[in-house]
Amino acid sequence: MSLSDTIPNPSSYAEQIQTVIKNVEKVIHGKREVIYHTLLCLLAEGHLLLADAPGVGKTSLAKAVARSIGVDFARVQSTPDLLPSDVIGVSIWHPQSQEFKYHPGPIFANLLLVDEINRASPKAQSALLEAMAERQVTVDGTRYDIEPPFMVVATQNHLEHEGTYPLPESQLDRFLMQLSVGYPIPVEELRILNTYGSVSASETMAALRSVLSREDLLAMIKVRQTVTVAPEVQTYLVNISTATRDHGAVSLGMSPRATLNLQSVAQARAASFGRSYVLPDDIKSLAHITVCHRLILTNDALRRGITAQAVMDSVLSSVPVPLSTPLPN
Repeated sequence: MSLSDTIPNPSSYAEQIQTVIKNVEKVIHGKREVIYHTLLCLLAEGHLLLADAPGVGKTSLAKAVARSIGVDFARVQSTPDLLPSDVIGVSIWHPQSQEFKYHPGPIFANLLLVDEINRASPKAQSALLEAMAERQVTVDGTRYDIEPPFMVVATQNHLEHEGTYPLPESQLDRFLMQLSVGYPIPVEELRILNTYGSVSASETMAALRSVLSREDLLAMIKVRQTVTVAPEVQTYLVNISTATRDHGAVSLGMSPRATLNLQSVAQARAASFGRSYVLPDDIKSLAHITVCHRLILTNDALRRGITAQAVMDSVLSSVPVPLSTPLPN
């Protein structure tokens, strides 16, 4: 099997990703790496948590990605009184037909933005669990499938902000990746001032055109699924997972879902470089943003100021990297 057998045109795969990045950068300035990782999460069929301060462009990022890839977009603004039916839909009685009819909620969009997710009550947050894990919702005993592609992008304010609820471990584990947009550097902030000084952000967003179709995206996801992960690399991945579970500062390490997620997004990264196989470097480069938000540290570790990032550094430095990775024939 050659590279061209697995990825018909490896350079075009990378070019498509770069085309989307450049398009999103018309709205989001100076955040190329964040945009790139968002697209990898999408290609890995995962969900994304954007945790950061208000006003740094989290919502605009989700909107710009949706417009750039030409998929259905919906937004849920989380509030303490948000109900599960506001997310997944509700069955309503129709007197004329004498039956209940299901009215789908915004969950059936291809890209769903859940803004300020930790302002919603735990009951409302739980409405997302089935959809995020199984790409379906169940209402009144009836299952409704969600058409691919499907991605939840949730924004989260810092927990010390007023009116926020912590996300439960089961919810965090359903997010493939957690990213921080961060503040722009001064030169990019000046560019933002110049860009939106005469044109509003909404006008700039409205002018954004799709550069990728839904069919293109689904084809790219299929290509990602064909990327080879050698047994040695899979063993390396499992050893990392085991090391997080056995680490003295961790009370809850990587789940099997996290291991699968890390493999999937490593495949997406490999394909973005035109490779038909995953390297250990793909896993190492994505481990922090894929794993750290899932790790639950012990109380003693928290008292000593140990962070999940420090634990991941320790794990990656202690787990032996495969000396050689067999390439596809």
